[in-house]
Amino acid sequence: MDCNTCFKGILTIERSWLLLHVQLPAEPSSARVALWRRLRGVGAIGIVNGAWALPYSQIHADLFGKAASKVREQGGRAAIFTADPLDLNETEALVAQSRADRGREYDEFAERADMLIAEIEKETKKRKFTFAELEEIEHDLEKLIEWLAKIEPRDFFPDRRIAQAKAHLAKCAAALKVFSEQVFVYEGVTQR
Repeated sequence: MDCNTCFKGILTIERSWLLLHVQLPAEPSSARVALWRRLRGVGAIGIVNGAWALPYSQIHADLFGKAASKVREQGGRAAIFTADPLDLNETEALVAQSRADRGREYDEFAERADMLIAEIEKETKKRKFTFAELEEIEHDLEKLIEWLAKIEPRDFFPDRRIAQAKAHLAKCAAALKVFSEQVFVYEGVTQR
């Protein structure tokens, strides 16, 4: 079960949040960086230095619990709270920040997808229909598929961006299919 299962498609603003507050020793800095990466990787929203939020779910509570244990093992302090914002604007700000974070990821994803389309077009124009090139392009498409599979579970407040990303991915897959067919023709291989 992914972190997003409880919230996918639910856009209600009245919700509880989990807050994680951590304080780690100044050295080694690698502990702070590892924590930052882990929390960003699951879609946690950085509120202020050392404070993180996630929509309330048992999965997120377990995740914050593990992060807090790790912080304590490294000589730091950690506390986890549930919170209901007193002001609707606070919740809206958290949702907006989460969407902005995912928006930056979707923008970068779209840029990379466009680069793959451009690569296919360039190789087609050069008539570089080789199995090596096909394999490289297939590998690049697989990386895009894996990347989108990482973004989607941390998109707690999905909007049009996920549909756009899936459309970009479909466009890449269609371009690869055409390129693949050209490679097989060029190489004289019959497809089944």
